[in-house]
Amino acid sequence: MTAETFTTLPPLESGDRLTRPEFERRYRAMPHLKKAELIEGVVYVASPLRYRGHGQPHLLINTWLGTYCAFTPGVEAADAPTVRLDADNEPQPDAILRLVQGGQSTVSADDYIEGAPELIIEIAASSASYDLHDKLHVYRRNGVQEYIVWRTYSQQIDWFYLVDGDYQRLAPDPAGISRSQQFPGLWLATLPLLAGDLAAVLDTLQQGITTPEHRTFCDRHSSR
Repeated sequence: MTAETFTTLPPLESGDRLTRPEFERRYRAMPHLKKAELIEGVVYVASPLRYRGHGQPHLLINTWLGTYCAFTPGVEAADAPTVRLDADNEPQPDAILRLVQGGQSTVSADDYIEGAPELIIEIAASSASYDLHDKLHVYRRNGVQEYIVWRTYSQQIDWFYLVDGDYQRLAPDPAGISRSQQFPGLWLATLPLLAGDLAAVLDTLQQGITTPEHRTFCDRHSSR
């Protein structure tokens, strides 16, 4: 983004009510600002991020998604991209996973995601966070197929998947493994993730990406 001077535009502040074009103009004028979102027409500017409350979980999630991408053609992950969903919503989720071709989202000429990625992940402090309220409704309405929220203070993972326009909770299997409905082989060992055991998380993922379902998915997308 090219910077605009503060003499032409006021800074973004949490609680501002803006159109999406005005939100983007003000965001461009604040190149030092790392994260701001427009949710239902209201601006949210992120507070400084805590080490164990956000920084470490963010790295674990991105390593998990990045490893899946390394073994799965036709998908892309991204770290905290701006996503243009609709006229009132431009979130910046902590991580996304999308189908490159035949999916719901595209990359615009100015290098933003437009439309709903198939999977969005947010790292939240608690159930009081807007990630489990306003954002959840926005993602559901815009057709995000799977939505994961990691509540770091209560150490809980909420995994939702879309069925007939509504979110259902995805429960782990008896072994404690959650399996994506959209991305075959994307398996998550919930308890090791919460404990910060990245090796165990990646070991479980490796099991997922050696399944016949994952191979079929790869073959289908490799041919496109």
